[in-house]
Order: sequence, then structure tokens, then C-alpha cells
Amino acid sequence: MRILKGLEKSKQFWFIILTSFLFFLLRLPSLFEPLWYGDEGIYQVIGTSLNHGKLLYKEIFDNKPPLLYWLYSFFHSDQFSIRLASLVFGVLAIIIFFLLAKKLFQNKNNSNKIPYLTTFIFALLFATPLLEGNIANAENFMLLPILAASLIIANLKPFVLRRNGQILNFKLFTAGALLGIAFLFKIVAVFDFSAFLVFYFILNLNSFKKEVKSFFLAFGFFLPLFLVSLLFFFNGTFVDFVKAAFLANVSYVSYGNKIGSLPLLLFIKLAFLGGFLLLTLAKRKKINQTTLFISIWFAFSLFNAFFSQRPYTHYLLVLIPSLSLMIGLILFDKKYQKIIAAILLIAILITTMKFGILKSNKGIYYYQNFISYVMGQKTMISYQAFFDKNTPFDYEIARFIKPKLSKNDTIFLWGNNAQLYQLVGVVAPTKYVVAYHITNYKDGPATTQTGIKINRPKFIVVMLNAGPISFPLINYSKKIDINNASIYERIF
Repeated sequence: MRILKGLEKSKQFWFIILTSFLFFLLRLPSLFEPLWYGDEGIYQVIGTSLNHGKLLYKEIFDNKPPLLYWLYSFFHSDQFSIRLASLVFGVLAIIIFFLLAKKLFQNKNNSNKIPYLTTFIFALLFATPLLEGNIANAENFMLLPILAASLIIANLKPFVLRRNGQILNFKLFTAGALLGIAFLFKIVAVFDFSAFLVFYFILNLNSFKKEVKSFFLAFGFFLPLFLVSLLFFFNGTFVDFVKAAFLANVSYVSYGNKIGSLPLLLFIKLAFLGGFLLLTLAKRKKINQTTLFISIWFAFSLFNAFFSQRPYTHYLLVLIPSLSLMIGLILFDKKYQKIIAAILLIAILITTMKFGILKSNKGIYYYQNFISYVMGQKTMISYQAFFDKNTPFDYEIARFIKPKLSKNDTIFLWGNNAQLYQLVGVVAPTKYVVAYHITNYKDGPATTQTGIKINRPKFIVVMLNAGPISFPLINYSKKIDINNASIYERIF
């Protein structure tokens, strides 16, 4: 028996090593991508600005919680370093996912293959650019704390820590804190928190004492937010923090969900989610714990992905864990096998159509592009253009401007390719760093014009695809046109 257990542990060890190595190989090209992705460009600008003493949200703006920007600041907005950090987060997520799958699909039979299958699917989906796993977005970092929290919740044998006469459920608190950290990367982690909270309530529906303990899950979740809020309060930027990270996201909720003047599509989605939860509640005694946990998490994750009607591929990263577990559940739960398979098939079809995954060139062509470049079969310009046809021109603009700048000079960009600031190596002179932020916020044009007047950038780059600039270019003269960009130089 000990020999069999030893073999099983050895098998698990080598599976993790090989799967992690495969993940590393699939992510390796991402470390050498050009600076091309707009969102990463914004994060890079903010990270650089924070390192130069600017106040987040008040003096440099984006509409996510602060943890992602602090991470970029820590790595000095260096794309290679932040992508490498994302890769490490991914490997750790694979390890925790495997432990979670082992727990959920535990079987007295040592030949149980489901944890291996689901972990491999998870690693494959998370590694490739098909769902934009190669980009260092918030979702790439928040999956690790979410999975760590899910592993704690799945092991429902919490130990109790006695202190000052009170009973603190340390495991629930820790799970909540991990979800709170994920929330500080992106607010959609609230759906994972809701899923685990609902699961805990349904599981302990007949035990009031155990339900009360869910307070510790909620307390842990809100504690990181409270501590960060204190930081912004003492920094004098609390109002800016709330407006940017939370209120500015209201438009994301209503976008595409409105029929007439009401967000009716959002109400329909909520009705589907509520109906599923009511059905789960009614059938809870007939559903095993693993099926209950995975199905609730999958329902909330699906709602999360479709919460906004914006078809951004990286939104699907938060769906990968529960989707992979649902595939395993088809093999695990023989009783509801057909129902689970039907639900999963419908969900995959709708998701694929909605997000246009099959139309993407981010699969095999991505790796062909990298290999061809490494083998000398592609030029640098051709390699860069694969990601975005305008990327080579961003590099050309940077090559034109950079030698003409002195130490304290900067530029202003009227466009949505914020990565140009990083390419040139300057600090953005304005609060809003992309054109769509300037035009979307009431104070955008005035605040930007004031920032230009005070910081007097040496060059202003106007991207023609960003629309007409919203203020006159006083004291600037056109120097050159590069592709769809006009470059203006300060006269005096």
C-alpha cells in the first residue's frame, strides 16, 4: 500500500512538473512580444508615473482598483518582467488548481484521472493567447488568489482559533481575504466571492451557527479593501479612488445591456442566474457536494463573463477554472452527466459565438510568427505587425522622437496607443493618457489642456485614428507625418 501511495505521489509530482513546463513553453513567446497592447500601455504609463511621485487616480488615471498598477510600478513597467511575473502566477495557479481538482474529484480508486484531465485543460487554456493569457492583464494575476480561496472553501473542515474569548474561523477569513486581494486587481472578483458565499449558505442551510460563520468570509473579503481605502484617505485621494475604481465602471454595466433606457439584458441575465440558484436550492439534497460547488461557481463565472456586453476575450480568463472543472464533472457525476454535458455544450457554443474565438488568429499562427522570427525567416517589422499593423509605426515614431529629447523633456500623445510613452521613455504630462479617457470624462479636455500648458511637452503626437484633437495646438508646429500620426514640435 505504501508503495502504491509513493507511486501515486511520484506520478502527481511529475505531472505537475511536465504540465508547468508545457505552460512555460506556451507562454515563452509572450516574454518577447513588442509593446503593442493598449491596456498594457496604460498600465505601463501609470506604473512609471507612480514611480515618479504622481498620485494614483488624482494625477494619473485609469478605472481599475490599484493592485495591478502597483504591480506594474514594482516592476518599473518593464514588459518582460511583468509578463514573467504573470507566467509565475500562472504556474502557481496550475499547482493550486490540481490540488483543488484532487479534492473535488477525490476517489478511493487511485486510478482517478479526472484531476489530471481538468488540470491539463486549465493549463492549456490559460497558457495560450487564445483567451489572451499572454497579456499581463488583471485577470492573469487575480486567478491565483481566487483559486487559493476556492481550495480553502472546498475543504470544509475549518480549524478554529480561540482568541480573546471569541471563535474566529480562520479558514473562512483567509479565503475571504484572498478574494478581497483578487477584488483589488479587478472588481469582478465579487462574483467569485458571491459564488462561494452562496455555496456555503446552501451547504449549511439547516445550521444557523455555521451560516453565521460566513461573516468571517465577508470580513476577510472587505478587510483588504478597507485597508487600501485608509491608504487613499490619508493620502487625500479617497474620493478620487472611489470615483475611478468603482463609479467610473457604471458605464461598463450598462454598456450593451440597455433596451431603450433600461438595462433589460442585465435583468434577464440576473433572472437566469437567480432561477438556476433557486433550482439548485430546491434540489440541494439530491446533489453531491462537488457538483454543488462547481455548478454554482460556473454559473457565477458565466454571469461574470457576460456581465458587460463588451466582447473582450480576456474576460473569459475568469471562466477557465470552473469551465475546466465542469468538463471533469461530466465524468465524475454519472447521475447528472447528460444535463451537465448539455449545459456545458450550450455555454461553450454561446461563448464562442459571442467572443468570436474561432475567428481569432491567436492560435497556431501566434507560435508560427514567433518561431519564424527566431529562425530569421521574418523581419522585425513583419514580426511586430502580426500583433497590430500599427505597432511598427509606434516604434518608428519613438525612434524619431527619442534622440531629440533632453533629460526633462516629455511628449503628449493624442491616441489610444499609450505604450508609446514607454517606448519613448518619458512620464505622461497629463492625468488622462489615452484619447478615449479624455473624451469620455467631462473634465478630460480641460484637465489635459492644463497639463500640457504646465508641463510643456516638446512633442505632441496626434494619431489620426483617435479622432480630431479637442483643443488647439498653440505654440506647436507640424514636424513630420509617420503613417497615420502627425508629430508636432514645440516652437518655444
